[in-house]
Amino acid sequence: MKCYDITGSYLPDPVAYPDVHQMPGASALETHLSGLVERLEELQRRAAPPYLLADAKLQTARAMTGLGRGDEAWPLAREAFDIFMISEDFELAADACDVLFQADQPQSLAALGQGIWLAVTYPIDPELAVELLSHVIDETPDDADGAAVAATTALFLADIRATGKTRDNLMFFATQTLSEVAHRHSGITSQGGFDGWMDRLELREPEKFLVRLRNIVDVLVQDDWWFDRETLIAQLPAGDNRCEPLPRRNQEAKD
Repeated sequence: MKCYDITGSYLPDPVAYPDVHQMPGASALETHLSGLVERLEELQRRAAPPYLLADAKLQTARAMTGLGRGDEAWPLAREAFDIFMISEDFELAADACDVLFQADQPQSLAALGQGIWLAVTYPIDPELAVELLSHVIDETPDDADGAAVAATTALFLADIRATGKTRDNLMFFATQTLSEVAHRHSGITSQGGFDGWMDRLELREPEKFLVRLRNIVDVLVQDDWWFDRETLIAQLPAGDNRCEPLPRRNQEAKD
């Protein structure tokens, strides 16, 4: 994996890359949710196709989580996830996992792990992939390596999948996040210290840090998988280097 400069060589565009965590005010969100519920009910009355219903359910669930109504959001987003998986729309399935995590329910960590698996395995929107990995960073104690693995993977995916101005902004965000993780993990404040930290934690080679990410995903999901990973991996297009399936448990990292 290439060396990354943490001294500020990437310039952010605050307009093109707004805060992904920003949410509208509660009053505006309540109004927005009311409109989404009406639309969903209308689609249900018209017996709309499952895919349209799934999209409406996901948008409604997203608004509900923003209002702290995770218990109501969960069944809607979970139903949407199943439809997206059947339709093989893995990007929207991963998006549903993001909403399910933010619903803060008993299975939310399992949802996060499965969303990360989909985001790494399939060439989905790299901004969504980075968002999912950022939840691991936020939830990991400062002295644990999990945040470093997640931040490194986020930077890796931004590097190989994003393009143009989106890539510039996403690379800046991911690089800054990784430097912040290095600081909180080991007090890193210089480029030299950062390079040594990357080497010490074996964060240079994808075949090594993706194995560690697989372990994080396994801890998050436990035995609560909602799809057959082996079947999905077997169906990946041969030679598609945009896909990066997480190593199987019996696959060792190379020395």
